[in-house]
Amino acid sequence: MNHQQENVTGLLLDWSTGNVEALEELLPLVYDELHRLAAGYFFGEKRGHTLQATALVNEVYLKMVDQKRVRWQNRAHFFGVAAQMMRRILVDHARKRSASKRGGEVQKLSLDEARDAVPEPSVDLLALDQALTDLTALDPQQTRVVELRFFAGLSVVETAEVMSISPATVKREWSVAKAWLFRRMGSA
Repeated sequence: MNHQQENVTGLLLDWSTGNVEALEELLPLVYDELHRLAAGYFFGEKRGHTLQATALVNEVYLKMVDQKRVRWQNRAHFFGVAAQMMRRILVDHARKRSASKRGGEVQKLSLDEARDAVPEPSVDLLALDQALTDLTALDPQQTRVVELRFFAGLSVVETAEVMSISPATVKREWSVAKAWLFRRMGSA
């Protein structure tokens, strides 16, 4: 664990015990990584997405500040919770957009953008959320591994630490869950 990770863990522990100043010191240390995670969610999205990475980070931050009873274990635990919150926010946003009846799916492009537009792969967050809900009914541990690896961007070792399982188990669960989700998403 490097010095910054140790510092984040220490500040999280201080914040858990009610030290408000620790939260103020923590934000600059985790903001860039939260923003990187959020930006990763938008990588395959269509242009003109109405929710931006910065807004997602700000919304997650506001929700995390309201967490009064969380006893943070470490940096990986914090990012795992942040990933779950990001997933919920993105899914809620996708649901609201798909419910729009007046051109919510129409993509606005300038003529130059239209000329240069190349179809980009995108993840259907609603279908992914439903597939993860279905996977949870079969194997909650695999769902948690997916959330931590895909949504939080945690490494195998960090995921193992958060879940208190071995890295080998994380690798196995990650592999099986990806295959199951690929089949489920492909048949949707």
